[in-house]
Amino acid sequence: MANFELISFPNDLALAQAVANDWLSALEAANRTGASQFVALSGGRIARRFFISVAEMAKARTASLARVHFFWADERCVPPTDPESNFALANEHLFEPLNITPEHIHRIPGELSPPRAVVLAIAELSQFVPCNLAGQPVLDIVFLGQGEDGHVASLFPGEPEAVKTDRSIYRAVTASKPPPRRITTGYGTIAAARQVWVLASGAGKEAALRDSLAAEGQTPLARVIKLRMHTKIFTDVFCAKANLPLQSR
Repeated sequence: MANFELISFPNDLALAQAVANDWLSALEAANRTGASQFVALSGGRIARRFFISVAEMAKARTASLARVHFFWADERCVPPTDPESNFALANEHLFEPLNITPEHIHRIPGELSPPRAVVLAIAELSQFVPCNLAGQPVLDIVFLGQGEDGHVASLFPGEPEAVKTDRSIYRAVTASKPPPRRITTGYGTIAAARQVWVLASGAGKEAALRDSLAAEGQTPLARVIKLRMHTKIFTDVFCAKANLPLQSR
C-alpha cells in the first residue's frame, strides 16, 4: 500500500479551494476540542491562491482561526516587507484579511543574518510546539509546495547525505534558485509532523512529481514521502494514466 494519497484537480483554483475547505473542516473539528493548532506555511504561486481561498471561505462559513499558531516551512533571507518574503505573502492574503493576532504569527526573521535567524526560529518553534521523544517539534500540519526539480520547503536536490540527515529543526541553505539565501526546516521536522499536505501545482512539474512518487525516487519530495507513514499530495499536473492510486475531485 502506498504511503501517500494522490488527489487530482483540473486546475489550480479547484486545488486551492479544495485544500482550503479540507483544512477549515479540520480546524473546525479541532476547535470543538479546544486544542491549539500548530501549522507551518510555505510560499509560491499556489500558496497565494490557497491563502486567498482560506480567507474567503473562513469569512463565508465564520470559521475561526483563533487557535492556530503559524510558523514557516521555509523563508527567504529578506525583510518581511520584501515581495520575495513568504511571510509577506501570507500576511497580505491570509493574516490581514482574517485579522490574525500577531501573537500567533511566528515568522522567521529573514532580515537578520542566517545563523541568528536560525537560532531565533528554533527557539520560537520549540517554545510553542510540543516535541517528540527524538526532540523534534510535532506540528499539526506542514503545507509544502513542489518545485520543478522536486524541491520542497528550501530543501533542494544535490545536498550531501550528511546534510540531509542533519537533525536541525531549522538550518540555513543556499538555494539553487533566487533568492539564494534561505532558512528551511530540516527533513526530520517535516517527517515528525502529524500531517504533511503537498500542493503540487503548475506547468513543468509533472516529471518531478512522477520521479518523487517512484519507489526509487531521489528528489527532496521523494525523501519526505519515504520518511513518513502518510503524505497527502494535491495536484493539478499529474497524468491520470499513471499506475498510481489517484483520486479525482
